[in-house]
Order: sequence, then C-alpha cells, then structure tokens
Amino acid sequence: MSKIRKTDAEWRAVLTQEEYRITREKGTERAFSGAYWRPSGAQGSYHCRCCGEILFDSDSKFDSGCGWPSFTQPADGSRIEEHQDVSYGMQRVEVVCSRCDAHLGHVFTDGPEPIGLRYCINSASLQFAGKVERRHSDQEDEHKSD
Repeated sequence: MSKIRKTDAEWRAVLTQEEYRITREKGTERAFSGAYWRPSGAQGSYHCRCCGEILFDSDSKFDSGCGWPSFTQPADGSRIEEHQDVSYGMQRVEVVCSRCDAHLGHVFTDGPEPIGLRYCINSASLQFAGKVERRHSDQEDEHKSD
C-alpha cells in the first residue's frame, strides 16, 4: 500500500480545525472530551480519520479510565508505526497511521494482560464504523431470488 501524501492545504480542506491540530500537528484532545472515550459496546472498527485505514477493532477496546479511547492492540500491526517521542520532557512512544502519518496518540506498557499494552488514542484521530448485522429475513430474501 502506498503512502498518502497531501499538502497542508489539502489536509485542512478535509479535516476540522481540531482534527487537523491533532492528526497533522501532533496535538492532544482534552481527557474525557472526545467522541469515543466511553466504552459503548458497539461492535465495529476504528478507522484513521485522515485516510480511512482500519486501525483498531472494537474487540480490543477497553475502559482504562484515562479519558481517551484505549485499545490493547491494533487491528493489524502493519497499519501503525511507533516512534520515540521525547516532547514536553517525557519519554513516550507515539503511534501514527502507517498510510498517511496521522498522529493517533501514544502506546504505554500499563495495559491489561496478557498483552500488557494500552494504545491511548485521540478520538479526533478516529472514525468508527459499526458492523452491519444482516437480518435473517434479508438472508431468506436473498435465497428466494436464486
């Protein structure tokens, strides 16, 4: 898969000011303020807000109490990249989308076992897509037309 490259003007045209600040300028939303910090129980996947790449599955989401969406692992490790981040006098591991380099958040080693990781991700970096449940009657209708 090839990298998505856009100019700042192109990113600004498709993102809100807050989404741009977080994903392109490595910002952070306030804790407990984003759309996805609360566990909802909804099944589906979390996509990169900038390019649509599937990054996390709802099955790996958990309530860490930190105020940001937390996941134990990415949907596919090749869809994210991790970089050392020493900004603000802290040593952290930044998480970015491997397809478009959007800043997502950080990963910490204080997650639940057996994996032990907590991917702490900004809601503004994500877009949720729920799983579509096929109704039994839809399947029956499909077979009737065979």
